[in-house]
Amino acid sequence: MSLEALTIGRVGVDLYPEQSGVPLAEVSTFAKSLGGTATNVAVAAARLGRSAAVLTKVGPDGFGDYVRQALEGFDVSPSYVGTSPDLQTPVVFCELNPPADPPLLFYRSPVAPDLTLTEADVPWDVVESVPLLWVTGTGVSVEPARATQRKILATRGRREHTVLDLDYRPMFWTSVEQAREEIGGMLDHVTVAVGNRTEAEVAVGTADPDTAADRMLERGLRLAVIKKGADGVLVATPDGRWTVPPQRVEVVCGLGAGDGFGGALIHGLLSGWDPVRIAEYANAAGALVASRLACADAMPTAAEIEELL
Repeated sequence: MSLEALTIGRVGVDLYPEQSGVPLAEVSTFAKSLGGTATNVAVAAARLGRSAAVLTKVGPDGFGDYVRQALEGFDVSPSYVGTSPDLQTPVVFCELNPPADPPLLFYRSPVAPDLTLTEADVPWDVVESVPLLWVTGTGVSVEPARATQRKILATRGRREHTVLDLDYRPMFWTSVEQAREEIGGMLDHVTVAVGNRTEAEVAVGTADPDTAADRMLERGLRLAVIKKGADGVLVATPDGRWTVPPQRVEVVCGLGAGDGFGGALIHGLLSGWDPVRIAEYANAAGALVASRLACADAMPTAAEIEELL
């Protein structure tokens, strides 16, 4: 099966507390899971039957071996997972307190391998030809990944479907202004953008979903997706806009819900669905992930999404 989606960006090993509602200091045991936004999105797309790969890097350690093995287990190609010889595969601890929005503790010092992507790591023929390319805001937070991702977008030439996950994490940036310049600058090179209100404000200077969508469409996007939490999801195209209500679930862990949403967005775009159907489907996928513990392991199947819908 030929590759349908290539995601580019973060990878790591998530360590989830097996005790919920307590501070990190009181956690006694953790469960290991594959993590990182771009990686989780690829896994979520693969769960829905899409042929996916992730372009990223790990360290020359046991966790790096685990990442490749886990990707294969999820039917995601590890062909473009490189190795940064002098760095360690990142680990991330989360604290399920509160479960809906768990604090994260990133171990990515002095820099994460996935932010050391260079031109030599990139499969340029895939970048040009793959039906869907997925890039992230974090991917332009530092060099050399910043210049590499910029060249990737320039090479792609705004081909359909080129998707930007706004993916703003404050700890990866020196200032909001720097993040706005770098993340906002990518809007001129993509066809789709997806993010929450905070991420939209970082990218285009306003947290108002409609105004943010207007500003994105003015930059030439064909689809803007603004996640509004309990108020649902706004989807906007040059031809119209719609708000899809949220799916109500009991939240176990909010982490990874956006990545489940992203994988379903990929599936919907590649299927040629209309924006409302895509948003409803992605909403359901995100809700199912939020009702479970872990990220990659929690990504739903098409049958599970259809059942919730």
